[in-house]
Amino acid sequence: MSVTLVLPDGYGYVILTAVASIFMVIWKAAQVLKARKEFKVEFPTMYSDQSELFNCYQRAHQNTLENYPQFLLLLLLAGIEMPCVSSLAGLIWIVGRVVYALGYQTGDPK
Repeated sequence: MSVTLVLPDGYGYVILTAVASIFMVIWKAAQVLKARKEFKVEFPTMYSDQSELFNCYQRAHQNTLENYPQFLLLLLLAGIEMPCVSSLAGLIWIVGRVVYALGYQTGDPK
């Protein structure tokens, strides 16, 4: 018995959204690396006892990584049935994660 998966015409948008999300995660990692240099937090230390601001950079990145597998799974699965809606929702999530990070990285995570 064979199963054939037919992807809808707009599924390319879903793939592009997934790729865009990878760049967002890379951007967040770069932000943490810059903060590590600025606040002198060496690897493998995850959080600093001296700098709450560094911890905000790290926490914003870690929070995204904690939710990233579910995001990708839901994006790719929902895209099979509704590629344009799925892609739009994914783009909104990506923009939301960037705005969240920029706000959280101010040092006042409220």
